[in-house]
Amino acid sequence: MGRPPTTQDFLPILPSHPAYRPPPNSPPPTTCEPWITLIPPPSPPIRAILILLHGLGDTERPFAHVARNLSLPGVFCISLRGVSRLPSFLLPPGPADPSGQGGPEGFHWGDDLKFSAKGLDDDPGFAKAREWIVEKVIGQVLVGECKFEWGEVMMFGFGQGGSVALGVARGLEVSARVVDVTEGEKKDVNKRRTLKGVVSIGGALPPSMVPSVSARLKAKVPVLVCCGRQSQAVDEDAVDTLEEEFEKVKVVRWNKPDDGMPQNRDEMLPVMEWFADRLRGPSPWV
Repeated sequence: MGRPPTTQDFLPILPSHPAYRPPPNSPPPTTCEPWITLIPPPSPPIRAILILLHGLGDTERPFAHVARNLSLPGVFCISLRGVSRLPSFLLPPGPADPSGQGGPEGFHWGDDLKFSAKGLDDDPGFAKAREWIVEKVIGQVLVGECKFEWGEVMMFGFGQGGSVALGVARGLEVSARVVDVTEGEKKDVNKRRTLKGVVSIGGALPPSMVPSVSARLKAKVPVLVCCGRQSQAVDEDAVDTLEEEFEKVKVVRWNKPDDGMPQNRDEMLPVMEWFADRLRGPSPWV
């Protein structure tokens, strides 16, 4: 088990955030907020890390509140800001951006914005988000500096953030097996690159993040997907894709039609039960 992450651990990777643009001639940052918000657990010791990814057009702040409301014992939460800024004409009127860049704020996880006849494309590509989360947040800071194992990291995302969380977890295990082909360390590499679990609220695995490696094995990371009974994002085809790519998939359809965040005890119960199971259970590769 690693040590608690601190602001100082994340400051070196802040300039690598694709949307980080400090004012000219500004002094070096002394805080990683609002780009990275750290929420320590209510009580020690730390048993796991939970990375939270907001939805399209949102910021990290509401999910920092989600983390505090979850109040998971021994879980250190990290709420991240999306890697791309949403244009102001797509945002509703709102307060100024506290990071000093003015105007209403909203971010997304895509490489770009793509439009179709139905509106914004659900899958604009997520290479920037994947690289920053995997290589910088998890690889450099949590694993490299704080000495956590990959299997001690969970992810929780809403909408587009949930899709990215699924894609990150799926891609990690495939890249681990590619390393094994060249270095002959399959068991050790897979152990280090399998996450503890992923929760996606209303987000499916994006086609662009489905690995292209032939004859690939299913990912071992446990997955929970919650959605509305009439979800357009998590339809039957999306569920089929999840079951093709992950060994352990649980899909919960709420009584409400839409994919909004849980609003009552019945909707939140499967999420809390899943967390309880992951926190008392063994690592997914055991």
